[in-house]
Amino acid sequence: MTSLHPALARLAPAEAGGRLTLGLELPLDNDWGPSRRDADRAAGRPFGVPDLTEHTGLARLADRLGFAALWLRDVPLHDPAHFGDAGSVFETFTHLGHLAAVTDHVVLGTAAVVLPLREPLLVAKAAATVDVLSGGRMLLGVASGDRPVEYPLFGRDFPARGTAFREGVETLRAAWRHGPLELARAGLGADRRLEVLPRTVDPAGIAIAVAGGAQQTPEWIAEHADASLNYPRDLGALGVKTREWRRLTGDGGKPYLTPMVLNLCEDPGAAPRPIRLGLSTGSRALVDHLEHMSALGVAHVSFNLRPNDRPVSELLQELAEDVLPHFRTPAARTVQSDSPRLQ
Repeated sequence: MTSLHPALARLAPAEAGGRLTLGLELPLDNDWGPSRRDADRAAGRPFGVPDLTEHTGLARLADRLGFAALWLRDVPLHDPAHFGDAGSVFETFTHLGHLAAVTDHVVLGTAAVVLPLREPLLVAKAAATVDVLSGGRMLLGVASGDRPVEYPLFGRDFPARGTAFREGVETLRAAWRHGPLELARAGLGADRRLEVLPRTVDPAGIAIAVAGGAQQTPEWIAEHADASLNYPRDLGALGVKTREWRRLTGDGGKPYLTPMVLNLCEDPGAAPRPIRLGLSTGSRALVDHLEHMSALGVAHVSFNLRPNDRPVSELLQELAEDVLPHFRTPAARTVQSDSPRLQ
């Protein structure tokens, strides 16, 4: 089996016996829940723009409770007419730097940075900065982007984003090598002795997870990515995707990661019901569903909690008590055993 980058190994630890780990997608909010939507409409607040006043405390709580990762989405521009959702709102790398300072254990991931809209060398520097500030907890998810309106505003060509994505990944890898920067396509050789600083914690650089298809062939992703970060699917379609990923990556050493929209019902015994990009379910059926996902080869699942009506702190505590014990990593087990119960 291929040796995993340390941050990625936290999400797919050998000690866990192949069982998946659990993370959270930010913002940690419940602004899609029916009661919250009604309150927002009454107050004239726009849909899809989360309340971020508690984000630091909730991130700390998630870290203490033993979740394996916190994930941020990169949404450069809020487009309420066509997309509605403003994502995590804060600028991605600025937010990651803050999270690096207020958490101790969670992997900090992007799901995902729209690489063709950014200068790859600056992405490399920003990601390396978060990596050093967090003690090596950075995991860079990258995507080609799916919002055409953004491209002309950034002076970029939407149809050419696939080529820009491939070149961007090449630049990231070159920038993180501990030594002089070389980019043959830019005519840059090692003789100039240019470097992108700070150097990453791991000499191999930062693990890259490719989100979706990124305008690439599955074979290219299997060769150049450290992990697949793929969209949520029902169990049948998920099995097709994980089998394809194992076939393309050979020994299965590259993890398959997926997000999941979750409406956690107050009744632990509530039967599962499909919702857009995920499930509405009680905690017992959720454990069963995650067991099936793990058996299919999913290494990590990140929960998006925004459809819920209950307070997010209450949801985190219930997940930590009723679900995490079935899927804890060795690191999470230590953290959770020392964690005070939320009053």
